Amino acid sequence: GGMATVYLAQDLKHRRQVALKVLRPELAAVVGAERFLAEIETTANLQHPHILPLFDSGEADSFLFYVMPYVEGESLRERLEREQQLPVEG
Repeated sequence: GGMATVYLAQDLKHRRQVALKVLRPELAAVVGAERFLAEIETTANLQHPHILPLFDSGEADSFLFYVMPYVEGESLRERLEREQQLPVEG
């Protein structure tokens, strides 16, 4: 879903697994890259212990992308489908 595809990738420089989010080309052609670039900017400016940081972003072979830490486990979508609602913790 969404406007991008997320891949498990290997950061060769730092020898770690990362999540690589790439703008889907068919959506880039229809809606343009502005929305994805705004998502990158927003993500880069978020700082919270429960929000993953942005490692890097850029363009390669005409594909826009950004890189975040890889977290093993179920996706938020999978957890919401299983639990329907997440607990609110203070």
